[in-house]
Amino acid sequence: MITYPNCKINLGLHVIGKRPDGYHNLETLFIPVMDLCDTLEIEEAGHETSMQQDGIVLDNSPEDNLCMKAYNLLHAEFGIPPVTIRLRKGIPFGAGLGGGSSDAAFTLKMLNDMFSLHLDDTQLEQRAARLGADCAFFIKNQPAYATGIGDQLQPLPELSILNSQFSIQIEIPDGEHVSTKEAYSGLDHSLFGTTRPDLRQAVRQPVNEWSHLIVNDFEQSVFPIHPAIATLKEDMYRRGALYASMTGSGAAVFGLFAV
Repeated sequence: MITYPNCKINLGLHVIGKRPDGYHNLETLFIPVMDLCDTLEIEEAGHETSMQQDGIVLDNSPEDNLCMKAYNLLHAEFGIPPVTIRLRKGIPFGAGLGGGSSDAAFTLKMLNDMFSLHLDDTQLEQRAARLGADCAFFIKNQPAYATGIGDQLQPLPELSILNSQFSIQIEIPDGEHVSTKEAYSGLDHSLFGTTRPDLRQAVRQPVNEWSHLIVNDFEQSVFPIHPAIATLKEDMYRRGALYASMTGSGAAVFGLFAV
């Protein structure tokens, strides 16, 4: 079985505050982007589960990949047989595009189908959330308003038209990588608990007004340390983007261009 796990962008990202468990509560709009994807193949194996990965070189071993963790989660619960997982990476990692989360969610969905586990989307989302904050989004893989740590999802099907209304271009400055820890460490805590524009209402305004309404809080902490990312965002506007933003905690920047 072969699938093509796609990436996502964040249309706005507000960090609401820190939780007792050390994570942060967020609110954001997740938008799937199908044009940038990985290739994931899973087939039954003879004696033991293994994983092979190529394409973009990752900074972790196959055994530590979220695909393997997804398999191990379902193996522990259902005793599914060994498989061989082959992953070709096309989505850059550490860029705020959710590639690893997408791979994990697609692994859960594929194994669910392969071994007739009969888990519905809600049950898959519950298991995906145990693997990572963004993973649950990729189960339904539809535009959603996300809160909590990114795992509480409200579908927003009206945003599906974004992919047909605009050309979504995603770029990363050469050599730039932003760790999640780095992005969080520079956050302006005075923003916590402040009233912001409701993202669900903001996207109903004309797109040329979005730059004043829809912000990614991480830009404030990331841009001073990684000016190339800020420059790329400015360049997107110079090239005619109707809206541009960093996605997630960076380093990728996306622009919405008229088609």
